[in-house]
Amino acid sequence: MFNYSARPDLLKDRVILVTGAGRGIGAAAARTYAAHGATVLLLGRTESNLSALYDEIEAAGHPQPVVIPFDLETALPHQYDELAAMIEDEFGRLDGVLHNASIIGPRTPIEQLTGEQFMQVMHVNVNATFMLTTALLPLLKLSGDASIAFTSSSVGRKGRAYWGAYGVSKFATEGLMQTLADEIDGLGSLRANSINPGATRTDMRAQAYPAEDPTNNPTPEEIMPVYLYLMGPDSKGINGQALDAQTR
Repeated sequence: MFNYSARPDLLKDRVILVTGAGRGIGAAAARTYAAHGATVLLLGRTESNLSALYDEIEAAGHPQPVVIPFDLETALPHQYDELAAMIEDEFGRLDGVLHNASIIGPRTPIEQLTGEQFMQVMHVNVNATFMLTTALLPLLKLSGDASIAFTSSSVGRKGRAYWGAYGVSKFATEGLMQTLADEIDGLGSLRANSINPGATRTDMRAQAYPAEDPTNNPTPEEIMPVYLYLMGPDSKGINGQALDAQTR
């Protein structure tokens, strides 16, 4: 695992938005950020999942989170601007964004992938990430120490057969991160990096590898050190890096 130990108040008074917060790695990150003092904005498609997570965080006595039902597949450009305006009205700034939400799409040869399937995956995993990032950049620049973490994959760093649109979308995610990181380098306190979670015990992993024994993979909670590191002040000056949650 990524070697980092976070102090309990690492994220005290920080406002962090997590996409795909309803389950899996996103839910684990939201719980972890809240437990370390952050006010977490829970963005996701399924309101019931977000509400259950809200109740869990509040019951634990952590800072009160905010539920933001938002469908990245269908959202229109003006809705991203409205979201940013709401966050600005409520908090005046944003200290971090974890771009966690993704869809896997069909695992099939490129030749058998339809244009509709390809565009759906690219829209959720790339276009929506781009639109959310650009809408939130002004708020992130108002923070004294802000971080954007993009979720990548090993198949977005070296192409592999049958990963189709998902693999291509993660190459694009790395490209978006690197381009943004180079643009903001040295201009202030904002940084952008990517995380490859690796094989983790999630529904998406089970969908991709149905025959695999999930107990051989770590839980989302076990890969949180790198997620904490990038959202806290200890990663100041780390920009444009492709990090791995697991070192095995």
